[in-house]
Amino acid sequence: MVIVITGIVAGMVALFIRAPINAYLDSERRAMLTDIADTAARRIARDIQSAVPNSVRVDATGNFLEFVPVLTGGRYRASVGPGAAGDPLDFNSPDSRFDVLGPPIDIPAGAGANLVIFNQGTDESNVYRTRTAVTPGVGLSTVDFASATLTAPSPGHRFQIAGTPVTYACDPGTGTLWRYAGYGFQVAQPTSALGAGVPLATRLASCRFAYADSALQNNALVSMFLSFSQEDETVTLQHQVNVDNVP
Repeated sequence: MVIVITGIVAGMVALFIRAPINAYLDSERRAMLTDIADTAARRIARDIQSAVPNSVRVDATGNFLEFVPVLTGGRYRASVGPGAAGDPLDFNSPDSRFDVLGPPIDIPAGAGANLVIFNQGTDESNVYRTRTAVTPGVGLSTVDFASATLTAPSPGHRFQIAGTPVTYACDPGTGTLWRYAGYGFQVAQPTSALGAGVPLATRLASCRFAYADSALQNNALVSMFLSFSQEDETVTLQHQVNVDNVP
């Protein structure tokens, strides 16, 4: 009789404990999925906010977000100083060197660094179409680049040293959000043959990117819609990032 009564009591206790335990496990899964979504959104936002102006693009499916990262940058000398001193950047004839105004810069080796000035994303001024390779170095007060006649000066005399493109790709089939880097420039946005990717997040259920620019202002808006799931729990995050497109 004691054993029977003990079994009844244990069953009743288990019945009351089961719901709180399930609620705890559900809450733990939601917290984990929320952390995955938030970390992925923040990483993408940080990357595209440091992209070359007018280099962000999204494919027609919304599954691929591509941009060109800025390695470093500054302002170039636009005219000679007192007594005809200094080396300005010439846009009227081939040039291969200019002075950096302000603190010296570091151009990393092996990063596929290119000089970008006044990138407008048009056929005439598009980092995906034409680039000018620069010489790497540390503590540079002058920038040496492959001899070229540059397209147009920047109104603010700004320049960027850009690396190779980066793509974020949605792959709900494998439940993975990928980051691809180190592949070559392509005029048309690539959606395949990007090389070996690095998984940014797993448990991906759905994903979509959107890009909206403005013809009147030098900014744009990138929207991310990310959903992650595990068992019967799903977390959906919508995040928007303002992109500065002042070239």
